[in-house]
Amino acid sequence: MSREVEKVVCYVVHDDHLLVFTHDNQPMTVTGVQVPAGSIAPGESPVEAAIRELYEETGRRGQVLRSLGTQSYDLRPARDEVAIRHYFEMTVSSADVAERWAGGEDDSSSGGNAEIWTCWWLPLKHAHVLAAGFGGLLGSMHETDAVR
Repeated sequence: MSREVEKVVCYVVHDDHLLVFTHDNQPMTVTGVQVPAGSIAPGESPVEAAIRELYEETGRRGQVLRSLGTQSYDLRPARDEVAIRHYFEMTVSSADVAERWAGGEDDSSSGGNAEIWTCWWLPLKHAHVLAAGFGGLLGSMHETDAVR
């Protein structure tokens, strides 16, 4: 049986654009377009994890506007793991949606080498291109009954 891992997914929106990234040293066919996301540390709340992951992966500080819900995502065959993803709509105080900047992490969740990527702002209307099920709750940002 696959192990379940609690994760967070950050939908950071500014001027109808979504904060995303693409890996610099991995083919797009392997990693695709992603949003800031990661594991919840022991003793950490999902909200705390979302704020931390946003900063660690993009260098940007933000705040959670609301919880959008939880969804399971089976990572097999890539990893024998089921991610229990807590999705959050988030904001940053200011941004230039034309900007691109370097991000990354020293300790990859897969246990590999450090990863580097380019962060950028994707128009929300094109967010259907997100990889690995990360777009699963995008539509709920437009619902008034999202979990608060």
